Amino acid sequence: MTSFTSNRRIFTGGFVSMAALAWSAKSIAQSQSRVDNEFARLVRDWISGSLRLSPVSSTQIGEHRFDALLDDMSAEGRMRNRGFIFSIREKLDRIDKQKLSRDNQVDFAILMNALIGQIWTMDASEDWAWNPLSYQSVAGGAIYNLMAREFAPIKSRLANATSRMEKIPTLLRQARENLDPPSVPAPHAETYSAQNKGLKSIIDEMITPHKHHLRGARLARLNAAIAIYNAAVDEHQVWIDTVLVPAAKADFRVGAEKFDQQLGFTLVSDLSRQEIRARANAAIIRVRGRMYEIAARVLANTDNTLVLPQNPSAEQQQIAIKAALDLAAAQRPTPDKLVETASNATEVARQFVLQKNLITLPSGPVKIILMPEFQRGFAVAYCDSPGPLDKGLETFYAVSPIPEGWSEAQTTSFLREYNMRGIMDIAVHEAMPGHYVQLFHANRHSSILRAILGSGSFIEGWAVYAEQMMVEEGFKSDDPLYELTQLKVQLRTICNSIIDQAIHVDGMTREEMMLLLTQTAFQEEREAAGKWRRAQLSFTQLSTYFVGFAEHMETREAVKRRRGAGFDLKTYNDEILSYGSPPGKFARALILNEAIPS
Repeated sequence: MTSFTSNRRIFTGGFVSMAALAWSAKSIAQSQSRVDNEFARLVRDWISGSLRLSPVSSTQIGEHRFDALLDDMSAEGRMRNRGFIFSIREKLDRIDKQKLSRDNQVDFAILMNALIGQIWTMDASEDWAWNPLSYQSVAGGAIYNLMAREFAPIKSRLANATSRMEKIPTLLRQARENLDPPSVPAPHAETYSAQNKGLKSIIDEMITPHKHHLRGARLARLNAAIAIYNAAVDEHQVWIDTVLVPAAKADFRVGAEKFDQQLGFTLVSDLSRQEIRARANAAIIRVRGRMYEIAARVLANTDNTLVLPQNPSAEQQQIAIKAALDLAAAQRPTPDKLVETASNATEVARQFVLQKNLITLPSGPVKIILMPEFQRGFAVAYCDSPGPLDKGLETFYAVSPIPEGWSEAQTTSFLREYNMRGIMDIAVHEAMPGHYVQLFHANRHSSILRAILGSGSFIEGWAVYAEQMMVEEGFKSDDPLYELTQLKVQLRTICNSIIDQAIHVDGMTREEMMLLLTQTAFQEEREAAGKWRRAQLSFTQLSTYFVGFAEHMETREAVKRRRGAGFDLKTYNDEILSYGSPPGKFARALILNEAIPS
């Protein structure tokens, strides 16, 4: 949800093996269409040409030919990337989309959106000059992506990690050369400072324990690379704290024009910012109404003295819902049991999905881990699935520990939000049958392009849909406080789409946001405070949950109407996920056999 997110691959270059490309091209060629074959060649050129531009993302996707290299984020590297994107865009413009197969029409639209979005990011938004977190994702992923999963022998991965560590000083120098400190917002600089410190922990936790596998010259080179890496991180930390942070004064609010442009690239939806806001306002009223019904039923069975009328005033509704949520918040894990609680909750959810036969599940397990230090500060939890080309590897459900230095009151506030029922709902969202299951299905689709350029609104929307579906199917039906908690999280999703635009376009203050989240959405202080930082660091991503959820629910209802008595939930769930992770309007067109929208 809004405090947890799938750690999906954000495409910056391209990545896929030549064998997969050949297989994908063969599957397209079977259509015997000259235009389809032309498009297949272009996709192949785009992917293989992009491989050399984003080695770190390539590793995450599962292409390992470039595991020893790092992305070139210099001005020259940026211009090479730009020239390549323009060349693919020109070739794509010459293809007659209407003569493509339906599947390829979808991929055409997805690729075109990505290319235009990348050009906009480089030329108009200029993220390279003001957003230091784009460099952090490369620096952190460089070693983590190599060591987190056993896709190759440890000696091979250590050799590639050694090579990348030797190149880290160049990457960090490029960041210093590109970034213009006065144009960097303070929240971005402060988060960058905290995350950069976590880079050294990757070596301590993922490299040092495996050094015994090497001997002689290889071990000596590794030790030297670690020293180079650590020194470069320390040097960069000094620059961040003495140059970047003091000078970072830019407004983090992006304004209407920039927000609306990126909203289009992010959602690929026909909904405008204003339409999203109107829908969200109506959804708040609807969800709070249902929450009051449940709260009144719960409280009627307690010794409370509240007045619980059928048609409550706004104040009566607020008091009753808050009182019932307090009962749920009282049952919470201890700070040292977050991972254990999340693991147990995931298994409970898995057993229910199996019992009800709701969807085809992966055979492999999901592994709950503590979130790596270099990725903390943005979300409370995320799902990190292996790339579509890495087969048989673990999926991680990462949970952030409670930050050191928090007071007892802050810790209690956090655990009231992520109480036993709240953690159960996250397990549904992140794992069963949320992100883990959806990405398993997506990675089975024949279009590698669609796996690389997965839609955030489809992915996040599915996870919110999964929460709703589980309740509809009777999950925890003997515990009304669970449904109340799930609706509270859904309310958070709705409010996130509001604050996303209200903060960046309308000038919403922190105090106004806190009031909306703590009162309207019943969030605890720590959850709401964390949202302020997250909303400062990103824009439009917080809208993907609500919009994607609405698209999934509307598509399911449309299929129900079309199929009537023949509708089967498992069949539907498997089918809608069989298309990969395309934007919602394309998935709807495919499952209803309608014209592919432009």
